[in-house]
Amino acid sequence: MKKYAIAAALLGSVVCSSAFAQQATEGSFMVRARAVHLDSTNGDSTGLGLSINDKWLPEVDFTYFFDKNLAAELILTVPQKQTLSSKGKAIGSFKHLPPTLTVQYHFTDMGAFKPYVGAGINYTHLSSVNLPAGVTVDRNSFGPALQVGVDIPVAKGVYLNFDVKKVYIRTDVSAGGVKAGTFKVDPLLVGVGLGWRF
Repeated sequence: MKKYAIAAALLGSVVCSSAFAQQATEGSFMVRARAVHLDSTNGDSTGLGLSINDKWLPEVDFTYFFDKNLAAELILTVPQKQTLSSKGKAIGSFKHLPPTLTVQYHFTDMGAFKPYVGAGINYTHLSSVNLPAGVTVDRNSFGPALQVGVDIPVAKGVYLNFDVKKVYIRTDVSAGGVKAGTFKVDPLLVGVGLGWRF
């Protein structure tokens, strides 16, 4: 019995070492580059019929894996210019920079497909605001972010990525110093790109 126990312990040690080695070869870091389509909700309580244009934008994210399942992702882009319209007529523009941080759970027991879900927080800063005289907006917004996606291996350390995020971005709109209501961008972001894990 003692021999069997020793053999079992050795076998277990080899299996665990193998598993850790396999995980280690995947690396703890991942960088993705995506093309993302922004589709705004355009929710408006001001009565002005405010909306912004939908658009494609570049996105880069940096992911750190704490273990094979749990990871944190920082999502970045460059300042994006948007046209603000009232009832379909352009009335101004602004730029927004929306870095987002999510914590993800990656499912690793589904073969080649590696789906994940995530949740976190978004901070958006508005700049280069160009609006009609007397109209102002709150320049900063904090809100939750939800995420679902999948990584599909296409080569060693290279993954095809599909990603969908719902980000809550909103700003108070004032006219003549009096709050007129809230404009909710709350975009749905649908992205496709490549990821490199190292």
